[in-house]
Amino acid sequence: MIGQSVLRVEDQKFLSGAGRFIDDLSFPGELHCAIVRSPHPHARISRIRAPDAVVMFTGEDMARDGVQPMRCGWVLPGMVEPPRFALARGTVRHVGEPVAAVLASSQPLAEDAAEQIEVDYEPLPLLDGAPCFKWSRGERAAVEAAMHGAAHRVRLELVNNRLCGAAIETRGCTSTGDTLYCGTQAPHHIRRYVCQELGIDEGRLRVVSRDMGGGFGYKGKHYPEETIVVWAARKLGRSVKWVARRQESFLSDTQGRDHATRAELALDGQGRFLALNVQTTANLGAYVSSFGAAIPGPIYSALLAGVYRTPYVYVEVSGVFSNTVPTDAYRGAGRPEACYVLERLADKAARELGIDRAEIRRRNLIPASAMPYKTPVGPTYDCGDFPKVFERALEIANYKHKRKPGRGIGIACYVESSGVAPSRLAGMMGARVGFYESAQVRVAPDGSLTAYLGTHNHGQGHATTYAQILSAQLGVPMERIAIVEGDTAAVPVGTGTFGSRSIAVGGSALQVAGAKIIAKGKRIAAHLLEAADRDIEFRDGVFSVAGTDRKVTLQAVAGAAYVPHNYPLGELEPGLDENAFYDPPNFAFSNGVHVCEVELDADTGRVEIVGYWAVDDIGTVINPMIVEGQLHGGLAQGIGQALGERTVYDEGQLLSASFMDYALPRAGDLPFFASELDESQPCTHNPLGAKGCGESGAIAAPAAVINAVLDALRPLGVEDIEMPATPHRIWQAIMRHRGMG
Repeated sequence: MIGQSVLRVEDQKFLSGAGRFIDDLSFPGELHCAIVRSPHPHARISRIRAPDAVVMFTGEDMARDGVQPMRCGWVLPGMVEPPRFALARGTVRHVGEPVAAVLASSQPLAEDAAEQIEVDYEPLPLLDGAPCFKWSRGERAAVEAAMHGAAHRVRLELVNNRLCGAAIETRGCTSTGDTLYCGTQAPHHIRRYVCQELGIDEGRLRVVSRDMGGGFGYKGKHYPEETIVVWAARKLGRSVKWVARRQESFLSDTQGRDHATRAELALDGQGRFLALNVQTTANLGAYVSSFGAAIPGPIYSALLAGVYRTPYVYVEVSGVFSNTVPTDAYRGAGRPEACYVLERLADKAARELGIDRAEIRRRNLIPASAMPYKTPVGPTYDCGDFPKVFERALEIANYKHKRKPGRGIGIACYVESSGVAPSRLAGMMGARVGFYESAQVRVAPDGSLTAYLGTHNHGQGHATTYAQILSAQLGVPMERIAIVEGDTAAVPVGTGTFGSRSIAVGGSALQVAGAKIIAKGKRIAAHLLEAADRDIEFRDGVFSVAGTDRKVTLQAVAGAAYVPHNYPLGELEPGLDENAFYDPPNFAFSNGVHVCEVELDADTGRVEIVGYWAVDDIGTVINPMIVEGQLHGGLAQGIGQALGERTVYDEGQLLSASFMDYALPRAGDLPFFASELDESQPCTHNPLGAKGCGESGAIAAPAAVINAVLDALRPLGVEDIEMPATPHRIWQAIMRHRGMG
């Protein structure tokens, strides 16, 4: 089953309208919650008043009950972590921060009551640029020395624009007091955060995340509303439900990216990279979100060697606060930002040195013979044939073909730290949580299987790919395999789905648990077949005695395990049910090369993508069709960042709080993608050989698209453009060069 494009088994449920999302859940006597949010980016709360008939809770109510502040999940050395509360206490630090929770018997009544709440604010000065942390990697002195003696030095300043996740389903949560139903990518993490704040044992709170309409990283982080509804439900003894309106999502969902970077690349006379110095200011927003410091710190900085053998690299990241919504993971999470810096620099270096843009990359790629390769910023790539992938991408894109006027072509090479993450390494860098994954494989007496995993399925196709893994390993037809995720009362403690980790880490845990099933099954089969354990072989769902025709099926072994009449009871416990926790020894380094061709209308500034080609190495591919879908989704979001999406604040006020102002890509904005997968370099340290794929498109696309746009603009005299390269922004750049702007 491995490598087969099996149709997704979960699709029928959604196509028939049988999905169960947060707004589909209701409980007898439930109360609906509306959140009163701050209209000020920074202010002191002097008084909150509500009519007598309105049920309202404030931060003071939570303080009287001893509710603790929200803590982030990753703290860096010397980092400032200002206290953040589920409901503000005394001060608000961004527009949209929760100030009060209003409860009523219906959502409209709750919203009407919320409008009656009067809050007196004393506006305070904005604190934009206040320091949060400093993080660095590499050897500064060595980089400075290499820079000093270099034949060429190329400098670049760029901005990686702030983005909103904008999933089709807004965030929401419902609590019965002992259970929290919410759309989250990481149920066990959310349980831990909420229980810490409320001072309750984790075993006393169940977190359930069923179907979810998109996650994109930002739904894997902890939010105030999760704590509010659990606390309120326990306090009142009634279910409490909250579901965000779309504008509320813009004002409260964590956002992504928002880097300002100055980078300098040193080269010798032949265009070989000698040293790289990167100085980045990362806007964290008003508070440190769950992984808000980790994304621009340890994760982003670790990828700034890229696919290139630059001897010396120094990276320094300054995390700063602003009176805006906190930033955190958004599809790619630090890797698109690193790719964008490197690939924009590579293009500029090629232009300044008069070298073809493909050739300058070719001269600097890490060869396959250098693997495993330790980068100057820390990570060690276990495998990868970057030159092979590079040449194939150029070939399928017909890179050498002469393009007609008005067209441009762009290249982006990337490497991604997927399969997040070795817990020990993360802990050394400040993580407060583990990053292992868990799986339980339960064989029923009739030989059917149920697998329980700590990951979460919200579009990745886990019900299909996990079943393929087990079917291939245990020889059980896929239709006899069920996958369970997203319920802390049902599955073993796990980490969740983010960081392109589900197959590389969750799938590996599943494979290890399956191997334990086989190992125990061999001992049972040996007893049934009156043979030695060492003589038992297993293949295609059948245990056999080596060199004979004596055999017994997995189904028969399972029957014996649960009806142990003929069973080695003194040696083995009954049952066929195994658990595994898998903590990866290293990241799985996905990589690839994307090529984009655009056509530019100089009179209007409009850009059309006329071709997009991608070759990606994601290790062993379980289901090519699902992988293609993941890559295409990432490409849509990366193209959206490059050409349309931008979160805009003015003096702390969000100006892009609706889809009238925040431009998501539409189907007509996207081309047909041509993509290939290279499986010649499977991951060397996990049992499946798998690497992550879910974020690859979002990582490479911004750089590939912008490099193509700049290639088309160069004959018009335009040398730089910021993301998003909207028609208006491009037209202005052209007019400025013509002296008309």
